[in-house]
Amino acid sequence: MKAVIMAAGEGVRLRPLTSTRPKVMLPVAGKPILHHLLIEAKKAGIKEAVIIVRYLKEKIIDYFKDKDLGIKLKFVEQGPENGTAAAILAAEKEIQDTFVVLAGDTITEASVIRQVIDGHKGKITLGVKKVANPHLYGVVELSGDTVSIFEEKPQHPKTDLANLSIYCMDASIFSEIRSIPKSERGEYEIVNLFVGAKAVVVDGYWIDIAHPWDMLDVNEYLLTKMEANLGEIDNSTIKGKVIMEPGAKIINSYIEGIAYIGANTTIGPNAYLRGVNAIGANCSIGESTTVKSSIIFDNVNAKHLAYIGDSVIGEGVNFGAGTQLANFRFDELNINVQTERGWTNTGKKKFGAVVGDGVKFGVLSCTMPGKLIGEGSWISSGVVVNKNVPARSRVYVKQELRFAPEGNE
Repeated sequence: MKAVIMAAGEGVRLRPLTSTRPKVMLPVAGKPILHHLLIEAKKAGIKEAVIIVRYLKEKIIDYFKDKDLGIKLKFVEQGPENGTAAAILAAEKEIQDTFVVLAGDTITEASVIRQVIDGHKGKITLGVKKVANPHLYGVVELSGDTVSIFEEKPQHPKTDLANLSIYCMDASIFSEIRSIPKSERGEYEIVNLFVGAKAVVVDGYWIDIAHPWDMLDVNEYLLTKMEANLGEIDNSTIKGKVIMEPGAKIINSYIEGIAYIGANTTIGPNAYLRGVNAIGANCSIGESTTVKSSIIFDNVNAKHLAYIGDSVIGEGVNFGAGTQLANFRFDELNINVQTERGWTNTGKKKFGAVVGDGVKFGVLSCTMPGKLIGEGSWISSGVVVNKNVPARSRVYVKQELRFAPEGNE
């Protein structure tokens, strides 16, 4: 069986991280989201995957061209039309039989995919799951095992069954897809075919990575499942589990919880890692720097007295001495983030910053909780970032020095 994996989108809600990479290439637990999904698809019995690409497609193709995941990969570019139906239709020439559709920005497990395959009947079968917050998803109402009502992100959901964007389809579905009209937002949506389709209520892990803070939850889930792998550890205390890639070093440091350490990354001397952390390749986390429950991409330097708490840090970021990323409100309420679509409640009491690629922090700079810092920006020394920073900005603080003669202070 083949899988069609929708991976053409940018992921606007994941900016600034997706300003420089497709959302399916965001790293969690040391590998891109799509890499983890393909591994589970293979476990579910998928032999070949047709990956639908468009936005920054080279980032996806270049990463996977030398990877042997035990599953044959074919890349097909989505045309100018938008929407899930348009993405699936792009794969038509590659499909001759029953196939599976997966959203490339989700993390799930093989058993969930398998349940949808095994329960398939008719032209289309969708996987659904009970969730705690159905208003954030497409919601289905069932009559037996058939979809009677589908609503996209209703304010008052009639059920708690969410659409997982995991489908099993007969090849004849393409003729019906071509008859789908554009939605109100100008896209061709596969949800138009849901009413009357079969649904399978699944058990197992599944999450849609819609926001940067979702990455932290996924990171914890994946790292909890991974086996420890020790490398070069010198005069350090480990209270938990570490997964070290080749060339990684931990020197005279303290680690508690779970830590993934990428290839050729050095932790220490005198660094402190706590909670669940994933640190990419070629990083340096050094003297008196604390990293708490964060994801750090490749080529990041935080060598002196920094604090990185509950944050997602893009590639090539440099932290000046004493940089602090605050992650907690004085009033102890949930952290809110101002996105392009307005204020969004993260649902988290602790959440730091989302930092785009190539950002540079000056000494003694800091950010308030829930701030987004665009790629390529420079945060000057002593700046307190209390609002989002657009990409490629230069942020300075105006300081006035006053001098008085001795005795006239």
